[in-house]
Amino acid sequence: QETSSPSLGKERADTVIIGGGCVGVSLAYHLAKAGLKDVVLLEKSELTAGSTWHAAGLTTYFHPGINLKKIHAYSIKLYEKLEEETGQPVGFHQPGSIRIASTPTRVDEFKYQMTRAGWHPTEQYLITPEKVQELFPLLNMDKVLAGLYNPGDGHIDPYSLTMALAAGARKYGAQLNYPVQVTNLNSRSDGTWEVETSLGTIRAKRIVNTAGFWARDIGKMIDLHHPLIPVHHQYVVTSTIPEVKALKTELPVIRDLEGSYYLRQERDGLLFGPYESEEKMKLQDSWVTNGVPPGFGKELFESDLDRIMEHIEAAMEMVPVLRKADIVNTIAGPITYSPDILPMVGPHQGVRNYWVAIGFGYGIIHAGGVGKYLSDWILEGEPPFDLIELDPNRYGKWTTTEYTAAKARESYGFNNIVGYPKEERFAGRPTERTSGLYDLLKSRCSMGFHAGWEQPHWFYKPGDETGYKPSFRRTNWFDPVGREYKQVMEKVGVIDLSPFGKFRVKGTDSVKLLDHLFANVVPKVGSTNISHMLTPRGKVYAELTVSQLYPGEFMLVTGSGSELHDLRWIEEKITTGGYKVEIENMTDEMGVLGVAGPYARQILQKLTNEDLSDGSFKFLQCKHLKLFNIPLTAIRISYTGELGWELYHRKEDSLALYSAIMEAGQKEGIDDFGTYALNALRLEKGFRAWGAEMNCDTNPLEAGLEYFVKLNKPADFIGKQALKQIKEKGLKRRLVYLTLDTDNVDPEGNESVWHNGKARTIEHVVGNTTSGSFSYGAQQSLAFAYVPMELSKVGQKLEVELLGKNYPATIIQEPLVLTEPTRTRLQRKGESPKM
Repeated sequence: QETSSPSLGKERADTVIIGGGCVGVSLAYHLAKAGLKDVVLLEKSELTAGSTWHAAGLTTYFHPGINLKKIHAYSIKLYEKLEEETGQPVGFHQPGSIRIASTPTRVDEFKYQMTRAGWHPTEQYLITPEKVQELFPLLNMDKVLAGLYNPGDGHIDPYSLTMALAAGARKYGAQLNYPVQVTNLNSRSDGTWEVETSLGTIRAKRIVNTAGFWARDIGKMIDLHHPLIPVHHQYVVTSTIPEVKALKTELPVIRDLEGSYYLRQERDGLLFGPYESEEKMKLQDSWVTNGVPPGFGKELFESDLDRIMEHIEAAMEMVPVLRKADIVNTIAGPITYSPDILPMVGPHQGVRNYWVAIGFGYGIIHAGGVGKYLSDWILEGEPPFDLIELDPNRYGKWTTTEYTAAKARESYGFNNIVGYPKEERFAGRPTERTSGLYDLLKSRCSMGFHAGWEQPHWFYKPGDETGYKPSFRRTNWFDPVGREYKQVMEKVGVIDLSPFGKFRVKGTDSVKLLDHLFANVVPKVGSTNISHMLTPRGKVYAELTVSQLYPGEFMLVTGSGSELHDLRWIEEKITTGGYKVEIENMTDEMGVLGVAGPYARQILQKLTNEDLSDGSFKFLQCKHLKLFNIPLTAIRISYTGELGWELYHRKEDSLALYSAIMEAGQKEGIDDFGTYALNALRLEKGFRAWGAEMNCDTNPLEAGLEYFVKLNKPADFIGKQALKQIKEKGLKRRLVYLTLDTDNVDPEGNESVWHNGKARTIEHVVGNTTSGSFSYGAQQSLAFAYVPMELSKVGQKLEVELLGKNYPATIIQEPLVLTEPTRTRLQRKGESPKM
């Protein structure tokens, strides 16, 4: 047991970390080890107080997401070496773990997850019931259909782990100070911070909030309302069980997904922890309203076995030796949940040099990897890989306490729910973020949730099977989406695009700023283009449409999920570059309607005196006009690739504008379409999507975005030098366009791509898809995928794995369907365009 005499030690620090749980200590360790001087960690009571010390300590390679697997893998590799490096034992056990499938749907989910594991280096296998029983002989095998097995998984002692990381942090020069309570935070005009504590003030270049369930209280000091809530998690430890004691090797950790609990060996007994349903689970909501009680550190809650009784019964049925076992200990402690269970990691929009690593439902497995990830990001100015799903800026003003509570309940209760593609969760919806059309459309369509907004996925017609019916195969939306696709290709469709992130930029330096931020040229007044912000290493940070509305005044538009992610980046560059520019977030004030299809011009022309003919209103032009007497900005652009306009207007005018357009288009057979049809349309046209084909893991050259990247423009845009080097060295992989011969399943993205997969060894996995859908035009599946250069030629035969089966795929010339502007151009030249 170590002691620390409380002192601040210094008046200035490079980085002050607030909170001494495993995440904060891991960050201190990684920053110091990477050579950063003046790293100071402040902990109000003692290291591991809070959620760390009573955690069950599970470690797993498994994660259903894409890059979070990298965080898990790094943590496990670090924990394997930590004892040797620091001389501190960490109590790491690696008996492996098995997720148990006891329904056919769960077997499908495992196959779905296996196709996402193929292109990652971590070991994961789908195993038979016989193999499950061999690894865990105490199971009742009646219901076991399959297992998902990760050999390197296990559990670690959280207290010892944190102490080893602390010893490492000190060894490399970090200062860990406790007990020191942070009492206030002041941001200074130069971007630095004054951290006020019970022992005096320390000046810091940046602060990182790693305060666990106190993170809200730290946020409130600077008027940030972090959407976090403590939940009660219980786990039970039994006395010695003779059958467990008799085993020669430690049992693997079991996750019984239908029973909704985990179970592992603890000495000669068993430990298991259930996740109750959202009705039964308990939130500590008083802490949200009144703050965490002063002095709470290593305390626990009252345990409540009644609440978890059905899970105890399920566990006794699955592991019958539990029936005779005595419970010797029940631990009930607080774990912090964010609305979607994922932590918030990274710099925060709206505050300079304030970083967070908070909201960890699974802090032990995330601690090592997140410490490394954040340390790299802090030291190198950009993250080592893309983790947009952990972006703290995915939440905004719409994330109320009621929403957070409803979502935390749902997320806790859904801990072991089947993870379907296109998953929707309905608790806490709608938020205040509804477009002007929500009330009119909500009963007519299946709504999706996008950054707080409700947006139509697909529309119902008489005879359709309505509602949300998730599946790993084609489901109730498949035919209706085909109908909407046809509507846009043959007539005209209207789509609500209000969730787009929308910013206005103006000021003396606006042109100079955008020329530095974007790889494309700055559009002229009255024009629009597609532009990318790159990171210093030449990765794609964001894709936006940029329109110069008036001289020096621009409108920037990004996807709903990247609104504050992009705003934070732009604001930071304005500040550090000293640009005289104002930027205003117009997202909530502005509605957007998309109108697309062959009759789009004909219908809109009925509502305005402005000439909309091809000669007067060209592709990628933007104009201010009135439609049905409603003032708006119209851009001739459409993500469908068909003739179309995006109409930007005041949100309160949305309903009148929509009704006028629908009324005007009666004769032409106008109708609605949703985002699923939009996705099929954009894929056929070969349009890339940010977050799929491009992100901070990809450079624009391998993503096939050369057309939008002007390496020869005079301005030295961010990432330009790096991109020149990438071009010089030559690419290792490239985005290709595939057609697939499937049956009743379509690619979604992130599936493994195989070459010569007859032997089915993992060496034959050569790449991964990035997005996919059924092409209603070609009547077969389509996907984008990254493959090595030598396999990227048109005509190359590959395979794509879907639900455990490899389907033949062929690289084709993109796009499958030419865009309307291209078709028009070819017709003028007298050539016949391919449709």
